[in-house]
Amino acid sequence: MSIADLFLWFFGGLLPLSAMAYFLARGKAITSEKNNIRMHSRPGFYGWYTVIWVALPALATSLIFSIGHLFHLFSVPATMLLATAFALGGAGMWFALGHIKADFRARPAVEKVMRGVLLSAAIISILTTLGIVLSVIFESIRFFQVVPVWDFITGTQWQPDTAFLIGAGRAESVGPLMFGSLPIFAGTFMITLIAMLVAIPIGLFAAIYMSEYASHASRGRLKPLLEILAGIPTVVYGFFAAITISPIIVEIAHSFGLEADYTNALAPGLIMGIMIIPFISSLSDDVIRAVPQSMRDGSLALGTTKAETIRHIVLPAAFPGIVAACLLAVSRAIGETMIVVMAAGLRPNLTANPLEGMTTVTVKIVEALTGDQEFDSAFTLSAFALGLVLLIITLMLNIVSTIVVRKFRQRYE
Repeated sequence: MSIADLFLWFFGGLLPLSAMAYFLARGKAITSEKNNIRMHSRPGFYGWYTVIWVALPALATSLIFSIGHLFHLFSVPATMLLATAFALGGAGMWFALGHIKADFRARPAVEKVMRGVLLSAAIISILTTLGIVLSVIFESIRFFQVVPVWDFITGTQWQPDTAFLIGAGRAESVGPLMFGSLPIFAGTFMITLIAMLVAIPIGLFAAIYMSEYASHASRGRLKPLLEILAGIPTVVYGFFAAITISPIIVEIAHSFGLEADYTNALAPGLIMGIMIIPFISSLSDDVIRAVPQSMRDGSLALGTTKAETIRHIVLPAAFPGIVAACLLAVSRAIGETMIVVMAAGLRPNLTANPLEGMTTVTVKIVEALTGDQEFDSAFTLSAFALGLVLLIITLMLNIVSTIVVRKFRQRYE
C-alpha cells in the first residue's frame, strides 16, 4: 500500500466515523431533552465530545507510528496501522457515548480540549520559526567556515565561478572564493526603495480618499478594484515590466541623452510598487476608518477644516497601523523574485544608477539552490548566508519601527 493510499484510507475512513459519532451523540442528547431530561450542555457539545474521542486516539496512533518509522525505532504494516487507528476510534466512540448523561459537563470538556489544541498550534508555530532560524544559522556557519564573514558582508565582487571549479576538482587552478554580498543587498534595497516610493504615496492617498472622501457606493467599487492588483500573478507583472515598461524607460532615457539597460532596476521597482499598493491602501483604509468618529467631530467643532482634521487628528491616530501596513509592503517587496528575474537581470552590480541592471537577494538564493552544485558546496551554502543576513536586517527594521511607533503612541497619548 502506497503512502497516498494510506492517507486516502485513513482520512477517508476517519471522517465518516467522526461524522457518525457526532450525529449519534447529538441525537442521543436531543432524545434525552425530548424526554424532559435537562442536559448540562447543548446537544452539539456532546457531539463534539464524541468526535474528540474518535479522532484523537486515531491521530495519536498514526503520529506514534510515524515517529517510530521516522527514527527507525519500529515499523508496522499499513494495514495494521489502519486497523489499530480505527479500532481505537471505535472504542473511543463507544466510551464517549456512554458518558452522555444529564449531569455530564460536555461543554467544559470540549473547551478544555480546544484550549489544548490552540496552545499546541501556538507552540508548533513557535517551534517552526525556531527550526527555520536554527537551520539557516547552522548552514550559514558552514559557509562562513569557508568564506570569512567580513569578506562576505563588505565584499564588492560576487563570482561563484571559483566554487564551480572547486566542485569539479580543479581547486589548484583557482584563486580565493569571491562571495561579496554588498552588490546583491544594494540591488535589493534599491529596487525596494523604488517600489516603496511608488506604493506608499499612492496607497496612502487612496486609503485617505476611500475612508474620508468617497461615498459608500464609490468605496465599495474602488476597494475591490484596487485589491485586484494583489491577485495578479507576479509572472504577469514580470512580463509587463520586461516587455512594456523597460523599453519605455530606455526610450525616455535616450531622449534625455542617458544610457539605460533593457534589464534595469527602475522597471521592476515601478511595477513592484504598483503590485504592493493594495497592501498599503487596504490595510490603511481599515485603520483610518477605525479612528473614532468622535475625534473627527471634535476637531471639526473647533473650526478646523476636513483636510486639517485628517492631517493633525486622523493620521496621527492611525499612524501605528499605517506603519504596520508599510512594513508588510516592504516585506513583500524584499521577498519578490519573479519580477526581478524577468526585468532586472541576474548580474550583481554595485551602483546607484537605477537605469542599470541589478539583482536581489531572493534571486541569488533561488539561483544557488537550483544549480548543479553539491549541497555542501560554497555556492549552495551561500544561499543560507544571504538568508541569514536578510533575516537580521529585517529583524532590525522591525525593532526600529516598533520603537518609533511606541514612542509616537506615547507622545500622542
